[in-house]
Amino acid sequence: MVKVVVVGDRLVSSETLKEAALQLTIGAEIEVMEFNWHADLTKDQFQEKILQIEKGGPEAVQVPEGIVEAMADADYLLVHIAPVSKEMLANASQLKMIGTCRGGLEHVAVDSIKEKNIPLIHVIRNAEPVADFTVGLIYAETRNIARGHRDAMTGKWTKAFPNDPYKTTIDQLKVGLIGLGYIGKLVVKRLNALGVEVMAYDPFVDPERIKKEGLSVEFKELEEVFSEADVLSLHMRVTPETTNMVSDHLISLMKPSAYLINTARAAVLDKNALITALKEKRIAGAALDVIWKEPIEMDDPLLQLNNVTLTPHIAGDTIDAIPKSPYLLRDVINAYLKNGISDMLIKL
Repeated sequence: MVKVVVVGDRLVSSETLKEAALQLTIGAEIEVMEFNWHADLTKDQFQEKILQIEKGGPEAVQVPEGIVEAMADADYLLVHIAPVSKEMLANASQLKMIGTCRGGLEHVAVDSIKEKNIPLIHVIRNAEPVADFTVGLIYAETRNIARGHRDAMTGKWTKAFPNDPYKTTIDQLKVGLIGLGYIGKLVVKRLNALGVEVMAYDPFVDPERIKKEGLSVEFKELEEVFSEADVLSLHMRVTPETTNMVSDHLISLMKPSAYLINTARAAVLDKNALITALKEKRIAGAALDVIWKEPIEMDDPLLQLNNVTLTPHIAGDTIDAIPKSPYLLRDVINAYLKNGISDMLIKL
């Protein structure tokens, strides 16, 4: 008998976590013990709890009553944003794995997990929506969908756009991805299905492993991707190394007919370098779902450009991404149990 403790909350129900837990391919009968962390709060009240845990970590909030005792013989722990505290982990003598169905780890006592050497699996719960949105932005920017709509709504029947010399169908474009993590691979999957040639730069990814996953990607050096791609799509995390990584130098390597897409984080892109390139028409255009200061200020120079598509950080915003995230966590854990490796295993 394997014991799995699940902790639901207002956004992800314990019932869904339990159902996902029962579908783990552990190779033994599964017993699930359910807990809830503030599932009865209003949206605003729960947001306050999230802010507390994001600022102060798992020790800043109370854990569900009885969970510390339940951890004594727990084999697996599955949560969304409920705290995984030091006290819980101190009492977990046989815990084999922790799974959390979100990308951030503010709610987890990471140091304690590291000390006990417990595998920690997380998922990017809105990965599928972001991948969809990325492809949507490629269409929107290269075919002027958003600009055409904006003009039509103001009575303008615009037929000419700055990128007119370069307009073509998506299967004629070479797309270059910078970062080939979970979201990046989902973008590749979609582009492969559309018959689009894909190249990528990610020094931390094994090309042979990507090939075994059935994805068609040509790996190249960073400068090669920027100079050869018709569309550059950014998918890296913000770190000291990636902050302003997409600089004036890299943008200067892009073709005049190339587009830059960003659904990652604004900080990976040098704002002044991008705005200058767009103003001078040194690239065909850009599409951004992330802005350096949100909401965008009315005097932001981006608003004066006619070759950029802007959306208000909504790439991951769907009604089912968070509630259904336990099933994504289930799939990732099962893949890890089968293969012994996972992009979603946190390296502590």
